[in-house]
Amino acid sequence: MDIFSDITAVTRRIAEITSQPLAPAISVAPGPASFASIVTSAMSDGAPLQPTQGRNMIPPPQIEQLVNVNAGAWGVDPALVKAIIANESAFDANATSETGAQGLMQLEPGTAAELGVGNAYDPAQNIWGGTRYIRGLLERFHGDMRLAIAAYNAGPGAVEKYGGVPPYGQTQAYVENVLDSYRKYKAQ
Repeated sequence: MDIFSDITAVTRRIAEITSQPLAPAISVAPGPASFASIVTSAMSDGAPLQPTQGRNMIPPPQIEQLVNVNAGAWGVDPALVKAIIANESAFDANATSETGAQGLMQLEPGTAAELGVGNAYDPAQNIWGGTRYIRGLLERFHGDMRLAIAAYNAGPGAVEKYGGVPPYGQTQAYVENVLDSYRKYKAQ
């Protein structure tokens, strides 16, 4: 059984236990506006993909499947998960930030450990953990997407300290960029 079959089986079981509907089946439409084409473009920076680039290239339909399954399981809008991935790693599963954040959703090692993510570079674990984390932030900030996004970037303590989006230029730009991406993915 492959990881996607495992995820589908777990999602079905969760839906069965919680009596919630399953996430819809994934269909990726070809064309310039499809999520798959956006991911392919972002991952390749407009150039043909080369194995020597050192990227952990995950086919766009698999990223979309992981996003949809996890978004459905955690009750998060898939467009928000896609927007975070786009802005955190540009869909590069091997991305590592200067602060040590890892993978598609750029999980800090401590956060990954708290979430039960053993390998933050594994796309399935990373998206599972990152989606779970944003779900928790949305709950903590009473569904306020702007504050949850700010907390994803600067930490929940900073958002609470300032009573809103912290006055950090990088965090303020991040929030606007993620919201712009969210609107783009939501419109698809």
